[in-house]
Amino acid sequence: MSKIFVTGIGAISAIGNNVEEQHKALMGGYYGITTVNNIDSKYASLFPFGEIKITDNQFIEILKEDNYKGLSRTTLLALHAFEEAIKNCQLTNEELSSADTALICATTIGGMSLINELYRNATLTDLDSKYLYSYDYTSVARYMQEKYKMNGIVNTINTACSSSANALIYGANLIKNGFAKRAIICGVDSLAKFTINGFNSLRILSSDICKPFDAERNGLNLGEASAVIILEKEEDCKDKKIYATLSGYYNANDAFHASALSENGDGPYLSMAGALVSAKIPATEIQFINAHGTGTENNDVVESKAMMRIFNTVPPFASTKSNTGHTLGAAGAIEAVFSILNIIHQEIYPALHFTKPIEDTGLNPVVIYKKLSIQNVMSNSFGFGGNCSSLIFSKP
Repeated sequence: MSKIFVTGIGAISAIGNNVEEQHKALMGGYYGITTVNNIDSKYASLFPFGEIKITDNQFIEILKEDNYKGLSRTTLLALHAFEEAIKNCQLTNEELSSADTALICATTIGGMSLINELYRNATLTDLDSKYLYSYDYTSVARYMQEKYKMNGIVNTINTACSSSANALIYGANLIKNGFAKRAIICGVDSLAKFTINGFNSLRILSSDICKPFDAERNGLNLGEASAVIILEKEEDCKDKKIYATLSGYYNANDAFHASALSENGDGPYLSMAGALVSAKIPATEIQFINAHGTGTENNDVVESKAMMRIFNTVPPFASTKSNTGHTLGAAGAIEAVFSILNIIHQEIYPALHFTKPIEDTGLNPVVIYKKLSIQNVMSNSFGFGGNCSSLIFSKP
């Protein structure tokens, strides 16, 4: 079976406007979780968030986007990362429009970031709404399909916080089964009143900077991001720069609760175990884990227990959500980019704000930047409803 290579990456988050800026931020232990500037909301003013400080109008100017009316912030973030990844991979217009090129988007917000605008527009007598086209979560993929004249498979995946990890799995399977020569995976979500209010109702937003895996963790910080990863089959990558191999992946579901994982972490355990089988490597061959690590009471203890079930000695691990906030549907993709950076630069980035391990597990994430010989990195993404996915990226 052919290997699946990563041949292009692009990303934007609260810690950087491109991959290089984010790499420097990760090395330096920088976090972008602050008060928000771009959302006017009662709850937005009460909590810190991982906000990208570029406004929508600034994005439109940067992207030179002429057809901007009604575009959601989610779509603008996706276009920004997409342009970087395409340039990075040197894909031609012909390759983009080829029927062999798939586009798989992953998002939970989509155009719902425009919910206020849609509501105001719906109260007008004019039936021509510039926002209706952008409202649903498939609007990001549809706009990109039209803009770049893409004729291959186009799809959108929404499995909550595991969305873009599952998009990567889906893209890899399309390639392996001959339905595409390349797959462009775009994970994206923007901050929106819709999700801020929703997560506030769950009482899991932290009023402080989040501290994953800490005994005194008290919730998550929402963030926004977009990451694009281009996957290609080994034999189609001659003379191309190879960043990493997507060597293993697996999706499982513990079907325990709508917004919590089972006490023993059955879903996380199964997804990690399945990814190892897929990659055909033993647990001892994982040098680093980019953990899901939301900073919530349930996730961190459950993920810790699942890692302890898989690994006799848990390898170095950390959660980059302490840098970016929890970017929901974008999390699997942005953290896949960070995992690829681990491999490219042979280094691991510190968990931030950690001081004291969880009593039940005693696990300590990495707290200092360090160089490390890395062959394989595991990246975990766990979503609502117990939808759990694990990816393994390997040195090519």
